[in-house]
Amino acid sequence: MTSQPNETLIPFPSEFPIKAFGAADERFERLVLEIVQRHAPETTVDQVTRRKSQGGKYDAVTVTIMATSKSQLDAIYHDLTASPDVIMAL
Repeated sequence: MTSQPNETLIPFPSEFPIKAFGAADERFERLVLEIVQRHAPETTVDQVTRRKSQGGKYDAVTVTIMATSKSQLDAIYHDLTASPDVIMAL
């Protein structure tokens, strides 16, 4: 069986957590939410959680969205990783 380029194991629409890591800063949480909202405008601050690293130097921000397509997720990850403030996005 060959896979098609647009095939995915994720059923859409589906709740999907997006995690971004960056320097510990209140602005980082807002930045991640703003980037996600470009592609999922219905996302609210209530869907965001933040966790500090053990040393307190980094933040892990998770935004759970209602993902509608693979292309939407691809666009979110592209914009997150293009930001110089985002160290890594999962």
